[in-house]
Amino acid sequence: MAATLALTGAGAGASAAFAKTILFVGNSFTFGHGSPVRRYHPERVTDLNGEGVGGVPALFKTFAEQAGQEWHVSLETAGGQDLAFHLEKRATRIDRPWDVVVLQGFSTLNAALPGDPARHVSAAQALAKMMQQRNPAVTVRLVSTWPRADLAWRPGSPWSGKPIAALAETVASANRLAAEGPVRFGPSIPVGAAWLRAFETGVADPNPYDGIAYGQIDLWTWDHYHASTEGYYLEALVEFGAITGIDPRTLGPRERAADDLGLNPATVVRLQQIAAETLGHPATVAVPLRKR
Repeated sequence: MAATLALTGAGAGASAAFAKTILFVGNSFTFGHGSPVRRYHPERVTDLNGEGVGGVPALFKTFAEQAGQEWHVSLETAGGQDLAFHLEKRATRIDRPWDVVVLQGFSTLNAALPGDPARHVSAAQALAKMMQQRNPAVTVRLVSTWPRADLAWRPGSPWSGKPIAALAETVASANRLAAEGPVRFGPSIPVGAAWLRAFETGVADPNPYDGIAYGQIDLWTWDHYHASTEGYYLEALVEFGAITGIDPRTLGPRERAADDLGLNPATVVRLQQIAAETLGHPATVAVPLRKR
């Protein structure tokens, strides 16, 4: 009995010792602007800026706990900023040895030159190099973010009048370009592709300016730029599945964070399915939203 207890204690200690560290670097798309996700359980993560943000990283932490995985989750975010800002202004806060680093850049790559990938690519490569110097085994992942309805459906932007997929493809292309350099990256995280799949399969409405179709959800919040709670939830599902390799559908309709945020269990199932299929898990029959 004593030997059994000793082994059990050693196993518990080993589990804690081998908990992985992960850092999320990004802006409002990571901290959850326009949604309760922004202040979702900040005590579960470490906000390196001390701003009390939970955000998508806190959703990731909550998913991981339910899946029996131990992660020490940290984040460093700044609204309206790109990766170059974090490199130039926040390097002293993030220059540490991490197991995984998730980098999320500006929604149009460059605020001054929308769509131009040069600044994004340069900063991504420099940040990855810095992280690899601290820990040669680190995995650095770039997030390919979602399209913006305000830029697609209103006049005056480089994406006006183009398919809703255009901006997401612009960001994904820039991330592929960054990965072609001498610095090693893990596969980019296809959040934008998940949003597009949600539109294509009728789970979400691609144009909030003409109203949300019955039985569909709005992945954007009130500004048609940032995500709604459902949109951030889908982002977190994709990031969780991509980083851990776990099928997001295993979290189930009563997943804890979704319940905390008041999401419809039927919507939760559909979003988990979208995330899983985007990440290459076998497709299943869609679960429709309950109709009155």
